[in-house]
Amino acid sequence: MLYPPCISTTCSVTTTTMSASTHQGTAHQLETKLAHRPEKAELVERNILKDDRGLAPALVAAKEKLQKARLEDQLANAIAHRPDREQLEKTGILKDSIQGEEAPASA
Repeated sequence: MLYPPCISTTCSVTTTTMSASTHQGTAHQLETKLAHRPEKAELVERNILKDDRGLAPALVAAKEKLQKARLEDQLANAIAHRPDREQLEKTGILKDSIQGEEAPASA
């Protein structure tokens, strides 16, 4: 009995151990799943794939590394310049910790 050739070069099941009906069923399942898979644009929109917009693959990694470094710098700068507790209390954002505490209940 002849079996159809394996579609993928990385088949994990040899065609000699697979019956023809099993192979056809698997091929049909694969075709069905491929027909219903989302388009690339949808995957980019859902943040599953990154939109490289035609950028050379060698530059994609460098671009991502640069974006990450810029974000780290922005966050470090924001943390370095954030107001301290006293400034927040003066502006009324935080209440004075002494005023906010209740007196301990006496027994």
